[in-house]
Amino acid sequence: MEQRKPTKLSIIIPVFNEERTLRDILERVRQAPTAGLEREIIAVDDGSTDASPQILREEAQRGDIRVFFHTHNQGKGAAIRTALNNVTGDIVLIQDADLEYDPREYPKLLEPILEGRAHVVYGSRFLGGPRKAMLFWHMVGNKMLTFVTNVLYDSILSDMETCYKVFRTEVIRPIPLRSRRFEFEPEITAKILKRGYRIYEVPISYNGREYEEGKKITWRDGIVALWTLIKYRFVD
Repeated sequence: MEQRKPTKLSIIIPVFNEERTLRDILERVRQAPTAGLEREIIAVDDGSTDASPQILREEAQRGDIRVFFHTHNQGKGAAIRTALNNVTGDIVLIQDADLEYDPREYPKLLEPILEGRAHVVYGSRFLGGPRKAMLFWHMVGNKMLTFVTNVLYDSILSDMETCYKVFRTEVIRPIPLRSRRFEFEPEITAKILKRGYRIYEVPISYNGREYEEGKKITWRDGIVALWTLIKYRFVD
């Protein structure tokens, strides 16, 4: 049975204390090429304590962004789940609010899905795209988690932890997601692979932040991610 051709892209943006970059990323997302797809932008503020909620309220007045608010911080995974419950597009793309990932690369992320070659696409920071040097231990942790993913789920990914993940909505919507924080990345990857979908990777650029610039993920998140990969190999 031939799949219906996608006509609408839902871009979801989890936000937590991103006042320095929020207006900039929203404008970049507004201007980004979407390969002819109608654009839906959904931002979820995850209990920010800076000016992010006010910025989102102001930006929403332009009428091209749907905004949801958590009353307290629950984590990136929880924000993504709130957005997923409200998307209306045929394709879902996750966009971080911190300027590490460039919305101008949407066409290459969308192309494999639009051409019918994939249901899921990840943007890989390790396939030759230009990138700012990563923090050493972040790179080591990423490589280790990706290796464990490949061993446990019989895949050949190069960047499991990438934040640029794109899905056909019909693929991601039925999947029960439970993660509330950064373990969303290994959970969704594990459950996608367990369901028999192959993940298509494309090279992307990357402009990683330092901790003083607002980077939030720590070594503790890496431990949780490792446990998440192991756990979902055996449960759902």
